[in-house]
Amino acid sequence: MCILAAGLIGASVGMACKARGAARKVFVWSRRSSTRAEADRQNWCDAVYATPEEAVESCDLVVICSPVENIIPLYRAILPSLKPGGIVTDAGSTKSRICRGAEAEVNSRGVFIGSHPMAGSEKTGMKHARADLFWNNPCFITPTENADHGAVEKITRFWKALGAVPAVTSPEEHDEIVAHISHLPHLLATSLCTFLSGKDPHWAALSSSGLKDTTRIAAGDSAIWKSIIETNLEEIRRALSRYQVELQRFQEILTEGDMEEMVHFLDKGKVFRDGLPR
Repeated sequence: MCILAAGLIGASVGMACKARGAARKVFVWSRRSSTRAEADRQNWCDAVYATPEEAVESCDLVVICSPVENIIPLYRAILPSLKPGGIVTDAGSTKSRICRGAEAEVNSRGVFIGSHPMAGSEKTGMKHARADLFWNNPCFITPTENADHGAVEKITRFWKALGAVPAVTSPEEHDEIVAHISHLPHLLATSLCTFLSGKDPHWAALSSSGLKDTTRIAAGDSAIWKSIIETNLEEIRRALSRYQVELQRFQEILTEGDMEEMVHFLDKGKVFRDGLPR
């Protein structure tokens, strides 16, 4: 197999593949020469290539782990070099543009099946990669209507082999779901931090785990999140609009001083939080 872009996710894929016997050999290409040099020193990496075209030539599976705006350009670049019958997947946080874009490419060699492992961190880079990053975490598999069913099954088995829990959806359904459960939480954490940044600077030193836990994801890379937001803008707008209705209802409860309704509001949130998978 080949990993294109060996950052946090890509390197974790490589580590997990070797640790769990999911690939005989793991090849790597990354845009930065420093990342390629670091990958070459890793025991999970069998070979590093200077170009993505060279890296994919003999591979049965290619996993593109680049920022979302680079996935289709990379896919387009490697198409002529793909091994006939090879499968390409990705790890992008948005899916509709990527999967529909890949489907539109003329391709008589490989097959593209979108993926999105719901795993990661506010931290980036190979140094934070872990072989168990995907363990017991969901992973979306997002075939289009015309996708090869055998390839979908192979990609599903691949992520299972890395310890993930696959969930098959359409690319559009994926984008609606993650707008609510991933992108909206990130933006809320960021907006809270932005709001508090305008208060007395000494307040931050008085905070404890509550604020830190609530806002951890706001430390994510802004360039990466810019790309995610741009490629899922409409679904994020819809999710934010629906959330604003809920926030307005909360404001009304406070204005009315209805403590019975407040307890109901708090209990409803607690039940949802307690039900989240550990």
